[in-house]
Amino acid sequence: MARSNDRIARVNEILKREIADLIEKYSLSEKGALVSITKVHASECLHNATVYVSIFGADVKKGEEILKKLVRLRPEIQHIVSRHVILKYTPVLHFVRDNNLETGDRVLSILRELEEK
Repeated sequence: MARSNDRIARVNEILKREIADLIEKYSLSEKGALVSITKVHASECLHNATVYVSIFGADVKKGEEILKKLVRLRPEIQHIVSRHVILKYTPVLHFVRDNNLETGDRVLSILRELEEK
């Protein structure tokens, strides 16, 4: 079981790095918005992988547009990943927005405001 978890963790990290490189290549970070992959969680059987995407500095509408663009590009991204990451099965990628960075930034700004008062 531990070996399986180690393998999944390595696959998650490799997928994260590869997808982040592709996002940079596709220039999905629009002006004022930074798109980054915070983590990837592949299933035990490696048939599916959830890709957590952080979109920082964009309003809700622009963030949704960027996420929709990623979903539209999913087959192409998946195909490129399958050529660079050699696995028996290339996981089907599912993009999900990760709001943790934005939430953390909001909490920090509230704390700063409280300190100033």
